Amino acid sequence: MRRFGTIAIAAVAAAFLAGCASSSEQQQRAGTGALLGAGAGALVGQAAGRDTKSTVVGAAAGALLGAAVGTATTPQGQGRGQDMCRYRARDGSVYTAPCDERYYNGGY
Repeated sequence: MRRFGTIAIAAVAAAFLAGCASSSEQQQRAGTGALLGAGAGALVGQAAGRDTKSTVVGAAAGALLGAAVGTATTPQGQGRGQDMCRYRARDGSVYTAPCDERYYNGGY
């Protein structure tokens, strides 16, 4: 039962951390990083301390570090014409390319 509590605390912490990002991709990366970091931190905390407190502290630290790394590694555009947008081709496939003028003029 203790393990379930630890996992629940880590999941809640990751959800709060994921809400701190500013863009959609940044949110996704922060959330993924927080979840992966919380899991890894919980494993390291359990291995190091062999008690619930160490597991929770490890999960919290891992979630913070994972969210920070996820947010920091989000690719940023280099100005007008350098931002990347996702497009859907006629065959249904999705691809990424530099945004066109409709993105900047609100034509979408």
